[in-house]
Amino acid sequence: MTRIGLLVLGAVALASCRNEDADAYGNFEATEVTVAAEVAGRLLSFGLEEGGRVTKDSVVGVVDTIPLLLERQALVARRAAAAARTRETDANIAALEVERSIADRELARTERLLKQAAATAQQSDRAEHDARVVVEQLAGARASRGSARQEVAALDAQVASVDDRLSRSRITSPLPGTVLARYVEAGEFVQVGQPLFKLASLDSLTFRAYVGNAQLGQLRLGQQVQVGVDRGDSIATFPGRVTWIASAAEFTPTPIQTREERADQVYAVKVAVANPHGRLRIGMPGELTIAPEGRDE
Repeated sequence: MTRIGLLVLGAVALASCRNEDADAYGNFEATEVTVAAEVAGRLLSFGLEEGGRVTKDSVVGVVDTIPLLLERQALVARRAAAAARTRETDANIAALEVERSIADRELARTERLLKQAAATAQQSDRAEHDARVVVEQLAGARASRGSARQEVAALDAQVASVDDRLSRSRITSPLPGTVLARYVEAGEFVQVGQPLFKLASLDSLTFRAYVGNAQLGQLRLGQQVQVGVDRGDSIATFPGRVTWIASAAEFTPTPIQTREERADQVYAVKVAVANPHGRLRIGMPGELTIAPEGRDE
């Protein structure tokens, strides 16, 4: 139901027992949070009941994780193979480093002998070729090691991504509150972003009302006011605190009646009202009364 529709019901409900001293009328509302699925899969369990209370971070459902576990196992196996190739290239590089040292010494010795006419040019060319081949092999081995290390890092990132999705397979409540609606049942296949349930904290509700220019001058942020609700043949009052006052006026919504009903524009206000015993409900109509100390003399 829309906010205007709720206000219509509120105006009708309060008509029979309206307090003539009330300054404005409105309805109670709460910040509602819709929790959606963060991973796709079959919903294995979903232990929620409408009207039930949940605590923050409590697990209320689980999405099937077998496909993700299988994907993780495959990634871990690939990561192990890449890590093994990294170790192999490390060992190969170490051996090539030794070969390069030997080839460099042989090339230097051959060049000295060539200067002394104790070695042939062919021997010198052969030693130079062997030294160059080892250098190229060493460069190739180092490149292979770099590729293997990059593959390991990429697979680590993929494993971390799967672990994150596994953690999101557990459906948790983002805040303590009351379940207002549930949209799925256990056994259904859910998609990413599909709404699962809606909840709100009902320990404190917000009363939204509209006031005219005269009442606006009597309100300030943090001010204590009284909010009344219909209790059959009487009005029960609850203390409230003004938490928000609209910075711009709007045209009077049709069902809203203020003290100065001929005013063309009104201002929306929000009042926080404690609801520890759950006597107040979302959409319940009420009336706002500004405390005497808040009125102009």
